[in-house]
Amino acid sequence: MFTIDKQLTKNFNMYLTYFDSNSWLIEFENKRILLDPWLVDHLVFGNLPWLFKGKKNQSYPIPENIDLILLSQGLEDHAHPPTLKQLDRNIPVVASPNAAKVVKELGYTQITTLTHGEAFNLENRIEIKALPGSPIGPTLVENAYIIKGLETHQSIYYEPHGYHSKSLQELASIDVIITPIISLKLPLVGAVIKGQESALKACQWLQPQYILSTAAGGDVSFEGLLISLIDEEGSVEKFQSLLEEKNLSTQAINPQSGRTLELKLNRRQPIVNN
Repeated sequence: MFTIDKQLTKNFNMYLTYFDSNSWLIEFENKRILLDPWLVDHLVFGNLPWLFKGKKNQSYPIPENIDLILLSQGLEDHAHPPTLKQLDRNIPVVASPNAAKVVKELGYTQITTLTHGEAFNLENRIEIKALPGSPIGPTLVENAYIIKGLETHQSIYYEPHGYHSKSLQELASIDVIITPIISLKLPLVGAVIKGQESALKACQWLQPQYILSTAAGGDVSFEGLLISLIDEEGSVEKFQSLLEEKNLSTQAINPQSGRTLELKLNRRQPIVNN
């Protein structure tokens, strides 16, 4: 089971559950945040399944008692319409301007749009600050986020495509980074998901205790023309070696789909709950 009783979080540990692609359940400060959720149906871009289609090999129940939905981008692998249609429209949403348009059209009633540099306070427990994230096309830059507990001061940095703003160098250390570790490349285009080198730079800037791989993982089967062209580069194991070569104590984690990581930030080994 991946559901964690809120009473268990009184010891200030952090719980992260991965649901494939960029989909996460974040639990700390007695709050439950659903991040870029893809929980039901297939993943298709632009209603073009012949181009790209992702299918979950295992389904999971939609998490209950969600305090906030957090969306970094308006693309389908971040603001997944079939999933958002299944969730309660009264759950508060914090979103990039592009993602806010998606949930507004779906009838969500509590939407906070964050542009770069703006912050949102969740019941005086968690602060979410938007930073520049991934470029989508020639003019649009989506959101990355710093998610910080206001009592524990524990913090997460999330950027799902590996585009890390130089403004991160001005920040204090971050406990946990969620970002791609494996690069995905297309011929003539280059990296559409930046992994190894980009993630290493973020670790050097932020000195996290843990970095969790996202975007390229999970228990998912893909098909379509685009899949035949994508080339993967790197691995979590190789990245751990890079960290050690740079004398960084950060632990790289390849999260398993549907399993909850309990991160005890004063220790180096996370506990996996089946």
